[in-house]
Amino acid sequence: MLFSKMFIPTMKEVPKEAEVVSHKLMLRAGYIRRLASGIYTWLPMGLKSLRKVEQIIREEMNKKSAQEILMPVVQPKELWVESKRWEKYGKELLRFVDRNDRELCLAPTHEEVVTDLVRREVKSYKELPLNLYQIQTKFRDEIRPRFGVMRGREFSMKDAYSFDMDEAGAERSYMDMYDAYVNIFKRCGLRFKPVEADTGQIGGSFSHEFMVLADTGEDTIISCDTCGYAANLEKAEAGFVGREKRVRNGNYMRVETPGQRKVEEVASFLQVMPDKLLKTMIYRTDKGVIGVLVKGDREINETKLVNLLSLDYLELADAYTIEEVTGGPLGFSGPIGLKIPLYADSDVQSMEDFVIGGNEEDVHVVDVNVDDFKVEGFYALKVVKDGDLCPKCKGTLLSTRGIEVGHIFKLGLKYSEAMNATFLDKDGKERHMVMGCYGIGVGRTVAAAIEQGYDENGIVLPIAIAPFEVNVLPVNNSHAESMELADNVYKALMNKNIDVVMDDRDERPGVKFKDCDLIGIPLRVTIGERNLKEGYVELKVRNEKESQKIKKEDIIGRVVSYVEESKSV
Repeated sequence: MLFSKMFIPTMKEVPKEAEVVSHKLMLRAGYIRRLASGIYTWLPMGLKSLRKVEQIIREEMNKKSAQEILMPVVQPKELWVESKRWEKYGKELLRFVDRNDRELCLAPTHEEVVTDLVRREVKSYKELPLNLYQIQTKFRDEIRPRFGVMRGREFSMKDAYSFDMDEAGAERSYMDMYDAYVNIFKRCGLRFKPVEADTGQIGGSFSHEFMVLADTGEDTIISCDTCGYAANLEKAEAGFVGREKRVRNGNYMRVETPGQRKVEEVASFLQVMPDKLLKTMIYRTDKGVIGVLVKGDREINETKLVNLLSLDYLELADAYTIEEVTGGPLGFSGPIGLKIPLYADSDVQSMEDFVIGGNEEDVHVVDVNVDDFKVEGFYALKVVKDGDLCPKCKGTLLSTRGIEVGHIFKLGLKYSEAMNATFLDKDGKERHMVMGCYGIGVGRTVAAAIEQGYDENGIVLPIAIAPFEVNVLPVNNSHAESMELADNVYKALMNKNIDVVMDDRDERPGVKFKDCDLIGIPLRVTIGERNLKEGYVELKVRNEKESQKIKKEDIIGRVVSYVEESKSV
């Protein structure tokens, strides 16, 4: 393709609305344009990258015997009522009514639709296992869309759904998709890490997120420096060093702590470390008011709490509720004497002679031990941080930043039971199908690749997903020999199935070089009059500082070799 014929509206200035690197560069490089909040048009350069990611996904999914379908973006309310998600999904589900007063929604995901399809068509164990996937537009009415296509309302997603006879088959399907995802992101040229994750709105028993490693990532990844354990912050657990239990109680004393509410204030006033304090956090839930206990220097992981208690609703109690439940004001809550269920983090078991709130203004209690109050149990409820013990091998946990680009789930019977998706087994007995689901944010993968690969000049994309692999760039359009060679190189590379563009614009060399770097084309073949006199052209790799002088008759072979080597996994 010729550069002069292409629609590439690049920008010199950074747009004011852009917040993160990928958003800024995708706008500047002419990849996308904003239509409305969280809704973007993909322009030719961006769409070429998007399509390359899609092709890699298709090839790897097909290798695992998954079959592509295309489901509607508009879905009827009735299916969501069956799965019990019509109300539970929340305001991100964009609901509307058609002219016949039928209630519908725009698809944020397709578990209900695919389960309905399969329950209608699949009747026998002979038709299983089955894995169906699509690459399609989704819509989630995000309350605060941000970061360009990274967290938009409308987005492109690959979602797949597996159906198996039993748990063993479902495990094989899950691992097939795990392997496929590893291959997909390797082929995309990304540095990534699979991590254990919470199942969230999708539900199910187990899941992995695939995180692209980037300092600008919005997600925190916790991993062990010794073994292969890795999880996102919501799911991550820390190891626990237990102590021999000693029965100690009744030695506590109430002390005056006038005006001291916060952990740091109380610790300083009593001249103890923050980890010698026990925080009592009061929550309102759909199952009533509860208290959660955690060391003073740690925070509560509310996702773990919701999962532990199977809650639909959780929020910190207001000052009125706290006073009603504890008898004291906000900032002075403690577990002794409370009549509500108490849940403690595992670390609390090892605390001795610690400090709690006195359930009275300006009062705390010192020299408290775990036998001085009753808890429902000790659970992994704290937010994990750098330096914690690994739960698998007792190594050290470290945090890095990442961007979620893929998520795979073991759904089990969640949807097949709710929607009665059954089959007849070998004995003629009706059984529910065991399901899994597997998603990849296609546009998000392009944006994540940019967050991982950029410099002061623009985008540095892996060659497998760059808009073009090679840019043939004649320096001087008025020099006939340069233009003739550029045209010959351009056509020869096309004949070798290289994705090549020729910058035939009558522009200054500096403008051409800047646009090539901004757009993120991995290879540049520069044909200049001076080098040509000596029989050479320049080959410049986007992420290398220096260019190479290559004999003009060797340039085709060098480019082809570089492209093939770069794309091999």
